[in-house]
Amino acid sequence: MPRASPLKVSRRPSRRAPARSEEDRQEKFNHILDAALDVFSEKGFARSRLEDVAARAGIAKGTIYLYVPSKQGLFEALIHSGIGGAVEELEGRLTSLDGSAEMQLRALFHFFRTEILGTRRRNIVRLLIVEAERIPALADFYYREVLTRALRLLRTIACDAVARGEFTSDELVRFPQLIVAPGLVALIWSELFQRIEPIDIEAMFEAHLSLLMRALKEDAA
Repeated sequence: MPRASPLKVSRRPSRRAPARSEEDRQEKFNHILDAALDVFSEKGFARSRLEDVAARAGIAKGTIYLYVPSKQGLFEALIHSGIGGAVEELEGRLTSLDGSAEMQLRALFHFFRTEILGTRRRNIVRLLIVEAERIPALADFYYREVLTRALRLLRTIACDAVARGEFTSDELVRFPQLIVAPGLVALIWSELFQRIEPIDIEAMFEAHLSLLMRALKEDAA
């Protein structure tokens, strides 16, 4: 049975091309991205070649150049479509929630557990951690495409909570990274140590949220 891909590519349809032709083009690019993620995950980004990706996708190498200019461009497309698309979806979900910051953060942790750790998207983040020091441009791209939007979203949640008196401290406004810190722990732990000492990631996220809420609401009672 074909594997469902978590990677989506958003492109504006060409005015000249029929809609079905553009859909076919996007579907083919998604297939290339899936093949790239397979190859990069198995061999590492540095040792992978576009020839390997083309062979895995069952296409000619030149076809890849119709979509991206280079191997780095292919990795950037994975970040944009896989993780950037997930952040966009998360923004929509959280902004539609008419509730407390605690409710929004719980929804965020659930999304991270199911849509990042629970899918092949986690391999994109893992690859970035491994390759970012060697190829700083990838880290820069990830920061622009993903982190700026994610941090802005988290700061907005924290600012709104402070403004309405739900939080008595602005720590999360100044350091929104504290919110998602257990996500990185979960990612690293699941890759390296889960077989040795399994951890209940959902319970860890809930414990982290509980600690945050107690610290930020301690003077609100």
